[in-house]
Amino acid sequence: MLRRLFRTYERGATVGGEVRGGIVTFVTMAYIVVLNPLILGSVDPTSAGAKRDVLGATLAVPQVAAVTALVAGVMTILFGLVANFPFALATGLGINTLVAVTIAPQMTWPEAMGLVVVEGVIIVILGLTGFRTAVFAAIPNPLKIAISAGIGAFIALIGLVDAGFVRRIPDAANTTVPVGLGIDGSIASWPTAVFCAGLLITGVLVARGTRAGILIGVVATTVIAIVVEAIVHAGPSNGTNPHGWNLGYPGLPSSIVSLPDLSLVGDVSFGAFTRLPAIAVTLLVFTLVLANFFDAMGTMTGLGRQADLLDEQGQLPGIGRALVVEGVGAVAGGAASSSSNTVFVESASGIASGARTGLANVVTGLLFLAAMFFTPLYEIVPVEAAAPALVVVGALMMGGVREIAWDDFATALPVFLTIVVMPFTYSIANGIGAGFVTWVVLHAATGRARTIHPLMWVVAAAFVAYFAVGPLRAAFGG
Repeated sequence: MLRRLFRTYERGATVGGEVRGGIVTFVTMAYIVVLNPLILGSVDPTSAGAKRDVLGATLAVPQVAAVTALVAGVMTILFGLVANFPFALATGLGINTLVAVTIAPQMTWPEAMGLVVVEGVIIVILGLTGFRTAVFAAIPNPLKIAISAGIGAFIALIGLVDAGFVRRIPDAANTTVPVGLGIDGSIASWPTAVFCAGLLITGVLVARGTRAGILIGVVATTVIAIVVEAIVHAGPSNGTNPHGWNLGYPGLPSSIVSLPDLSLVGDVSFGAFTRLPAIAVTLLVFTLVLANFFDAMGTMTGLGRQADLLDEQGQLPGIGRALVVEGVGAVAGGAASSSSNTVFVESASGIASGARTGLANVVTGLLFLAAMFFTPLYEIVPVEAAAPALVVVGALMMGGVREIAWDDFATALPVFLTIVVMPFTYSIANGIGAGFVTWVVLHAATGRARTIHPLMWVVAAAFVAYFAVGPLRAAFGG
């Protein structure tokens, strides 16, 4: 039944590989249930750093954690059943930061989440009309390859930063070097040392072609972390201890089961359209739409290429359904106050472990739903144990660059910018935008304007407006 429903045989997949891949994807994504509440919510509402809306209200961390796991579980399962791709969904890290830092201070939290719902509805409409699919088909193949490679570099950087291997320099304002190795040029902490050991272990397993090598690497690194913590007592980071574990603590939990608080579900309002000037609200929604539109498209392109699901034209079959369901994730995320949900690049780790169909998504989604109740248990896996998988998968995703015509600079520069801008700006959408704009300009300037798809012109112009949203907002008094 599973083989017929998910077409595992057609894609060369096995039920065991799907289950294994689904578990690995969850392990590498589980941090979002811890991280998203720290971005949107506040542990102490009275602290100076609490995330407050225009009325001074805050979101409670336990509530945000519960709805984060709920929406991720439901949408990941829905995506697997409808789209039949092994691409898991959860709260998008770029958009949640935008909501917390830029949008919420101008309105109430329910109003901010109302804008996320509006953005999601627009994304769904664009998907139903076929516009997103048309844009996807209009992207030149070199840019699609670059998007995949850029995502690989991006998730590798996420892993390096999460593990503390790469850190911001405290006095970055007074130096030309914004980031560095660990602390003062040394890994300097036991958690980061555990990450390094895990990276080597996972790398060896993958290089030797070990089945479930990434999952074994995560489990082995977690065991090492538990042993190391029992000996050295590094403790959690909590934002004040740079030598501690960043997210997740490798020790025995005080409890195993906890009941989720889902009171944030449905707490939305559309009052922003009366609170702020129309141009200001329009620009905020436009920014949300553009970021989500291309973030998901770029991620699906990279993941589809890694899973060998693209056709001869470099297209992802059934991408229309997938994009519509992804848009529904934005609506669901806003309606539950967890922020817009989108396809996660960490799904690449599950693909590398054998996931090829939506069955892996069902496994990942069920684990997210279970995570609502077993948060104390899965939090013993520190991010330092999951980060090696991201770095290894990032390396695997770079392979496609061999197909790029690097001797054609009109192609090479857009490809290069697509790849490097993603990790340098911590945004998939920014990398895609830089690549699109430079591709259109360079090909037009070298007499190849007719080779540019009309939609590429439209999208490039939209990205110019996206990058210039600050000056536009200032010009119109927003």
